[in-house]
Amino acid sequence: MFVLVEMVDTVRIPPWQFERKLNDSIAEELNKKLANKVVYNVGLCICLFDITKLEDAYVFPGDGASHTKVHFRYVVFHPFLDEILIGKIKGCSPEGVHVSLGFFEDILIPPESLQQPAKFDETEQVWVWEYETEEGAHDLYMDTGEEIRFRVVDESFVDTSPTGPSSAEATSSSEELPKKEAPYTLVGSISEPGLGLLSWWTSN
Repeated sequence: MFVLVEMVDTVRIPPWQFERKLNDSIAEELNKKLANKVVYNVGLCICLFDITKLEDAYVFPGDGASHTKVHFRYVVFHPFLDEILIGKIKGCSPEGVHVSLGFFEDILIPPESLQQPAKFDETEQVWVWEYETEEGAHDLYMDTGEEIRFRVVDESFVDTSPTGPSSAEATSSSEELPKKEAPYTLVGSISEPGLGLLSWWTSN
């Protein structure tokens, strides 16, 4: 679920931080820049793990700050495909079951990846597994807040870097603004034995 990623960046340290240890100032600046941010095709950055190399620092004309090229390792949330995770149901919609890990919430289990047969209860706004038994079907509800075990089956990165408006966008009204996309999303599945709500598989 978490991986160490080697990165390189040039860190700017303002003059008023020169009295501090260089490593402390660099660590603070790297966490300010990266913590809780998604790096395209890398994952969600969590925190700095360590600094592996500091190159020479430079001060450029007109700027009293130092600029140091830093080699470091960062803790990143990037689960591998087919990894099993446990989260909590954040909510349900016709698009599927939305899951949260607490620190990461862009997880969707689409209808075709639920335990089958499944139906969406429009009144309760929840997905229901129509579990077949010898005594007939039992409705097992996927309620908000329930813990759920799922398999990661796909991931998607979207480049959300700011871009200039196109001519078509410039003429559109503010009411027609496109929905903001998440920079990193996971797609899950619970369509196999042992996956789904933990309460389903817990013996009494």
